[in-house]
Amino acid sequence: MPAVKLKTERLKELLADKAVSQQNYDDTAASLKQTQAEIKYWKAAVDTARINLGYCRITAPISGHIGKSNITEGAIITAYQPVALATIQQLDIIYVDIPQSSTELLLLKQRLKTGINHYDTKQNNVRLILDNGSAYPLEGKFQFRDVTIDPTTGSVILRAIFPNPESILLPGMFVKAIIIEGVSEQAILVPQQGVSRDRKGNPFSLIVNTAGKVEQQMLTLDKAIGNQWLVSSGLSSGDQVIVEGLQKVRPGAAVKAVLLEKNKTGPGSDSGDGVQPQKHKGGGA
Repeated sequence: MPAVKLKTERLKELLADKAVSQQNYDDTAASLKQTQAEIKYWKAAVDTARINLGYCRITAPISGHIGKSNITEGAIITAYQPVALATIQQLDIIYVDIPQSSTELLLLKQRLKTGINHYDTKQNNVRLILDNGSAYPLEGKFQFRDVTIDPTTGSVILRAIFPNPESILLPGMFVKAIIIEGVSEQAILVPQQGVSRDRKGNPFSLIVNTAGKVEQQMLTLDKAIGNQWLVSSGLSSGDQVIVEGLQKVRPGAAVKAVLLEKNKTGPGSDSGDGVQPQKHKGGGA
């Protein structure tokens, strides 16, 4: 291009002195403009190639751990294709989704409304039990409860957020969550072996009344808490429930109550033959 430009400038000077024809000058000027246009075209081609080259390197918009690739090297990919190149997971923090049945949700709202349960300051804290039975060392925070019931399962999703600095929790892992839904100060827990059912399936317990005789007491059970039943109605503070030797006694028989040792009711049990009021924290799993 410098040579064509210089030639054009020289012919322009000679044209003023009538030393060259107008045709020679016009041909040289047209060649200069064509060369300039070609330069702009190839510059644009270089810019286009540079942009396309930038598309060959895909940068993730978020940080995290990348899983296996779904596309092999050399394969053709397109924008908005249904198959993702790879999946990036953010492991710290991590979300835990907990299903809760709509029945439990309605019962909880009813208990809170009637005052059977009340709100606890630790109600937003969530603990996890891992699949091998060990407890996850860090507590999480309850974030929200979904407002839509899944019609296929009849449950609603509760979401909790957990710190996961050691990457112990992984996406898709099954865990058990313990959520404090409410506190009942006068809840009564009865060992499960102390509860029987009649022919219609109604739960009852055999208790020792003030006269020292066996009496059958129908119960209303709420839920199982470990190896015990949470009793909604049917028992009062001070009632003595028979939990051993049930096959040897009948209603109306005279008996002598003996306090049951704790280790006979299983680990973590606090109930003997006498039922005492206990603070119970309702849990979701």
